[in-house]
Order: sequence, then C-alpha cells, then structure tokens
Amino acid sequence: MPYVKPRIPPRFALLFMLLIIGIAPLQAQNNMALGALSHDRDSSFDVRVQLDWREGLFSAQTGFTIASAGLQLPSGRLMAERILEQEWPTLIRPYLLSIRVDSQFTLGELLESGTLALNDLDNVSQSAAKTPPSLSQDMTSIIGRYTVRLSDLGGVLLRSTRSLALGSEEDFLPRRFPEPQIPLIPAQTADYTGIIILAHRQLPIRGRQSQALIVPSLFPRIWDTNMNLIYDRSMLDAPDNTLTVRYTSPESVFRMTPSGLDGELSALVGLHPLRILAREVFGMHPTDPVIDRDDALQILSSPHNRRLLREGRVVLVLDASVLGN
Repeated sequence: MPYVKPRIPPRFALLFMLLIIGIAPLQAQNNMALGALSHDRDSSFDVRVQLDWREGLFSAQTGFTIASAGLQLPSGRLMAERILEQEWPTLIRPYLLSIRVDSQFTLGELLESGTLALNDLDNVSQSAAKTPPSLSQDMTSIIGRYTVRLSDLGGVLLRSTRSLALGSEEDFLPRRFPEPQIPLIPAQTADYTGIIILAHRQLPIRGRQSQALIVPSLFPRIWDTNMNLIYDRSMLDAPDNTLTVRYTSPESVFRMTPSGLDGELSALVGLHPLRILAREVFGMHPTDPVIDRDDALQILSSPHNRRLLREGRVVLVLDASVLGN
C-alpha cells in the first residue's frame, strides 16, 4: 500500500503557527529578564525574617522587584514568580546559618567545619511551608512567604550526631544514648511529670564578673553548680525532630489554671512539673542554665525523672525580649 502523507487541517496549522509566534517573544522576555537580573541582584530582592523561639519557627518573607528584571505586568508576572521560586532558598540561607546551635556554634560555623552538609540545610529549606506568591500592595513586587520549623533544623543535626555514634544502619545495632548521670548517693524525690527551669532574669555568668540574660539555642546544655553536665542533646531518646527544650516566657507558666501553665505546655510537662530556679549561666555564649546541685539530684535520683530528660520534657523560661526578633 503506497504511503500517503497525512494532511494537517488548516485550523490546526493556524493554531500551531500562533503558538510558535507566542512562544518566541516569551522566551526572549525570559532571557532579557535573567540578563537584567544578573546585573543588579542586590536591589532586586528584599528579605525579612523573624525567629520565634516560643513557637519554634523561622519565618521569612522575600520580595522580588518586577521592574528590576525588565518585566512588566501582567505578562511578566509568571516569569517574576519563577525567578523568586528559584532564588528564595539562597536568599534566606544566610539568616538560617546565623541561628545558634549551642553555646559554641551557629549553623554557619558547623557548615564551615563540615559537620553540617549544605544539601541537608537546603533540603530543610525546600520542605518549608509556603504560601502562594502574591503581588505587593503597590503592584511592584512579587512576595513569597516561607516557614521553617526549628525542630526540622535540629533533626538534621540529631541524625548526623546519631549516625556517627551508632555507625551505619547495616550494623543492626539497637539505639543507645548516654544516660543522664546517676548519683552515687541518691536524694529522696518525687516523680514529676516534667521539668521547668525559670531563667528569665539576668544571671551571673559562670567564671566571669558579669551578668547576662540567657539566650536561646537549638540545643542548650544544663549544668549543676558543681559543673556536672546534667543534660545535652546526646541524651535524647526521642524522634529526630525533638529539641532538647521548649522555650517560653514567664506569663506562660503563671496562669490561673490547675497546673499554672498554658495548655500546650501542660501537654509537654504535665500537671505536676518540677520547677527549678536557674542560678547561673554558662558557655562561650550565654545559652546554658546552671541549676543548684540539690535541684539536679531531684531529677537524677529517680529513673522516672531521668526519663523526662530523655524524652525532652523540659521547658526553659526566658525573658520575652530574647525569644523573638
């Protein structure tokens, strides 16, 4: 049977030609936008961030000035959204890297040392909760909003720490975490439902002749007045996205409720928590509370209370001025 070349109906041929004609200017506009953007990046973007330690959230708003890339509305909106979608993880990265991990390191310092992989940090950014991009009120910018949970950042570090401590999953070893210290001479103590450390006032800095407010970090340590380590992140026997402490301000622990706590805090530390006053602050940066040795014994002398540490049922009360910016 002889081959017959298929005949394209005129109306489909016309649609095809219109499509080609429409794509060519759009591609040219995209190339022009990228070229203009490369010459004036700093003034093209605006970044605003907020770190809320009470809620455990890092929030960012990024803006892209549409005209900076030679784009115009309405045709340039889609291209502007694409540019912002491509650039926002890089835009918020410096602010994420400034978050303090403990008294010694920020995320950025761990990245420089090789302890934290850039891909792991970017994966957390990419998993951020996002709202659809929108136009600014003056119709000059595309705005994007993103929220990263601090527990997700902590989870990356916990997984890294645990993989080094436990070896590969192929070893089939059960998880083992360092136990909180068991005292040689236990004290008499009750079993509590959680631990609350009140550290909202300026405290003496251990080893210095000055005072400071404790500042939050992802993984603060807790020491006693004999400088025994009572609690750090290696002791957590909980899901990877569990932080060692929950931060709150004083008004949340002096409520007119049976426990005196906000509802969310009650869910974490229960109705009968042990309340402790911090005596000092310790660390290269003031992140670590120091509690009295007798208070430490109230925790360490009971297997039940030591378990509270391992489950992360600890609330650290700080001054409201350090909990959000």
